[in-house]
Amino acid sequence: QVQLVESGGGLVQPGGSLRLSCAASGRIFRLTSMGWYRQAPGKPRELVALIITTRDSITYSDSVKGRFTISRDNATNTLYLEMNNLQPEDTAVYYCNLYTAQNYWGQGTQVTVSS
Repeated sequence: QVQLVESGGGLVQPGGSLRLSCAASGRIFRLTSMGWYRQAPGKPRELVALIITTRDSITYSDSVKGRFTISRDNATNTLYLEMNNLQPEDTAVYYCNLYTAQNYWGQGTQVTVSS
């Protein structure tokens, strides 16, 4: 069983930065992708950033491109999301996702951008 545990969320002022972490544990086979999604109140969950491990490629949503950076540490099975120049519209619960032959989600971490 794969488990994902996110950390690093919090309250930050507009223009500030946060770094999210997602620690993966368990037996991981045929890893296809790892990514970050977010869900704001009253809105559907949306993709933020994705690493397609089988192609070694990265993609970002247009709304975060140039501000957010996704990365991973293969040695520790940890996924990161560096978020800079945060804006109030970035406020959401952020979820880590890992896709193998199954879809795994973390419990989510709240990010609130407010002055």
